[in-house]
Amino acid sequence: MAAAAQDETPTSNLFELELNAAAETGNGNCRLTYVAENNSGTALDRTEYEVAIFDGEGVVTRLLVLKFGALIDGKTRVLQFELPGAACSDISRIVINDSSACIDAETGNDADVCMSALSASSRTAIQFGI
Repeated sequence: MAAAAQDETPTSNLFELELNAAAETGNGNCRLTYVAENNSGTALDRTEYEVAIFDGEGVVTRLLVLKFGALIDGKTRVLQFELPGAACSDISRIVINDSSACIDAETGNDADVCMSALSASSRTAIQFGI
């Protein structure tokens, strides 16, 4: 039984990315609020994700790179990104296409945790995932 327990990946060794809020700004843009929680065991010097934005018809309207910056292990960080010319009601889904940068703070090398340990969720009407 001990061997079986060791094979399981603990849920605490995740890199969690949550779309926490989506709100219209005064000028009609959509402001997206993300909560990033790095419990991967790896401190990251630079973290960036390429995302695809889908409209209500399921058509990709944009590919963007969201730059989260440095994310130390065990830290939660809240970031906001504004999408000019896009109302929140026009966005049906956001898909994390890939990690465009995931740099291990200790070694300076690429780390794989940004995608391999990634868990994505949404608290909004907009679907968000991998």
